[in-house]
Amino acid sequence: MDQQGRHAVSPGLRRASEYAWRLLILGVAVYVVFRLALRFELVFVALFIALILSSLLRPPVNTLGRHMPRALALVTTAVGALAVLAGVAWLVEYSVAEQSSDLGDEFRGGINQIKQWLEGPPFHVKASTLSDLQSKIGTYISQHRSSLLSQAINEASRVVDVVTVLALAVFCSVFFTHSGVQIWRWFLRQVPEQVRDLWDRCGQTAWHTFAGYTRGIIMVAAANAVMVGVSLKLLQVPLVLPLTLLEFLASFVPLVGSPIAMAVATIVALASRGVTTAVVVLVLIVVFGQIEGHVLQPFVMGWAVRLHPVAVAVCVIAGTIVAGLLGAVVAVPLVSIAWAVTKVLRGRADPSDGDPGPGPGNIEGIPPGRSPEPSTGEA
Repeated sequence: MDQQGRHAVSPGLRRASEYAWRLLILGVAVYVVFRLALRFELVFVALFIALILSSLLRPPVNTLGRHMPRALALVTTAVGALAVLAGVAWLVEYSVAEQSSDLGDEFRGGINQIKQWLEGPPFHVKASTLSDLQSKIGTYISQHRSSLLSQAINEASRVVDVVTVLALAVFCSVFFTHSGVQIWRWFLRQVPEQVRDLWDRCGQTAWHTFAGYTRGIIMVAAANAVMVGVSLKLLQVPLVLPLTLLEFLASFVPLVGSPIAMAVATIVALASRGVTTAVVVLVLIVVFGQIEGHVLQPFVMGWAVRLHPVAVAVCVIAGTIVAGLLGAVVAVPLVSIAWAVTKVLRGRADPSDGDPGPGPGNIEGIPPGRSPEPSTGEA
């Protein structure tokens, strides 16, 4: 009877069931890892930021390290990066302070223009309707002032978490940049020798993908910011520098971040420069979206992240549903790393990948695919 039952199941169904329980086990493992990441969210975010900083600092540190001690090269690069960030922050503050006196009048005039536009064709909204809406908004704010203030205080309390995460990220990035090879060697020594070479190749591939994605997304964000900044400047929209910086930061969320930042610029343009300028900015949202999706992303990111735009969109949406803004930011690089490592494990890594780049195993001359010799000191 048992033999007949075995023959009654088709080979295809048996093979599908075998894949099903394996996928189920993998799904449970991924879920456990995800729950642990949420439990230690601040640590995960700090390490993610540290890896980003390390991928950006390593090229200049490696270049300067050929002419000076590596520690001095790291300090020089870090001071230069902090100087650039401080300069950008000062310029943003100066831009807002310089235009703050005129922004109030421009926004009040822009709001009056919007009301007149809504009252005219084709909308024909009654003035009493707009007045009632304005009064309802004021009444809601006055009635819920205490809850809104309490929520603002609760959000302000997260400043401590943000400072802690940034401090841990900077601390880890210093060691990742200065002693990344020693840390990787120490880790490989904890792995059984028979699989050490495979772990080494997977680590190199993962780092190459992550570093390539980080530098690529920064290039895409910078290109978007330049296009937006020049366009807003030509259209004489106020707060050009803050809006440009917002566009740069929003571009780290692929496909959807840039349109959201441009929507904010549209609101500013509508309130300060009128309907015509706002319509032009709306058109620019479509144009810049096409440039990013069909030119910048394939050209800049294609060599590092080999994912179809549909896969990118699905990753961003799924990451947003699961973990909000953080999930939207980390979804694409994590999926890209997983796909690249999967190809290595299956033994069919793309030969066009070429040099694995500044990965953990070959930053300082360790050949790809060869496990580094144990060093005398611990990481």
